[in-house]
Amino acid sequence: MQILWITAIALFSVLALRSGAHALILRGLRAPRLAHQRTPADVGLSAHAFRLPVAQDKTLFAWFVPVPSQLLSPAVVVMHGWGANASLMLPALEPLHAAGFAVLLIDARCHGESDDEAFTSLPRFAQDIEAGLDWLHQCPGVDRGRLAVMGHSVGAGAALLCASRRSDVRAVVSLSAFAHPRDIMRRYLADAQIPYLVLGWYVMRHVQAVIGAQFNDIAPLTSMACLNCPVLLVHGTDDELVPFTDALRLESAGRPGQVQCLAVHGGHDPSEALVAQGAPLIHFLQQAVSDIAAATPVTSAPSHDEFQVQKLGLSTQIAL
Repeated sequence: MQILWITAIALFSVLALRSGAHALILRGLRAPRLAHQRTPADVGLSAHAFRLPVAQDKTLFAWFVPVPSQLLSPAVVVMHGWGANASLMLPALEPLHAAGFAVLLIDARCHGESDDEAFTSLPRFAQDIEAGLDWLHQCPGVDRGRLAVMGHSVGAGAALLCASRRSDVRAVVSLSAFAHPRDIMRRYLADAQIPYLVLGWYVMRHVQAVIGAQFNDIAPLTSMACLNCPVLLVHGTDDELVPFTDALRLESAGRPGQVQCLAVHGGHDPSEALVAQGAPLIHFLQQAVSDIAAATPVTSAPSHDEFQVQKLGLSTQIAL
């Protein structure tokens, strides 16, 4: 009987330690939640702010800036990186809008003003982008045949993953994407002085179990080989978080003639790339959507009331 008690206590202790370790792992990897520092009004544009439905009855905060036009316009979903929010992608808004693109900026789950979750991940970033694309399919004034995605860092990896699974994405602009999440995790573990052979391997194994996907399956390197749309890889040559060589690896993994790599003198900050390479970035997107003419007229630019009706009527269901 005493042996049984000792065994039970030991097993309980091991399970408690394991559960505590898992909680610490998730807490250590949780993204910081930053408040919006600016709004589209700060760049001289009026936006419709609304809640966008996503998986498991959660909602995302989003800004939508339409193009006042009698023709259907192309549109771009813009996704920020880890620990950021939509306001940090505002440098992309003005040049995109001036070039005739409607723009949807989204806060990913656990970021900005979007709903919280137990965790978020690259696959969930991709789900959030998909929710934005699905919403644009029902949006008055938008040509659903001319949709593109722009993302930064984790958001760029998610944009590539999303585009590899859908046929409606005409182009992807990737800002500072990493090549493989395993590499990012190895760097994180090294910075935290967590030895890979002792604890790091277990941490990476647990993270993959939590997000429900193997790193190899969701890696941008894997997505690049599956894409059927043009991709522009914009990367800072002085990026200390994700080395420029990751962009070269991604370029090599893509299909010949489909991928362009644009070097920027700067670091990981997306605004540096957007300011330095705004013109070629816009040119790339215009070329990517130009083969489908937006010839369907609408009676007027979409009104605020139309957007209110649209928001109430659309329910997006995405399987985890």
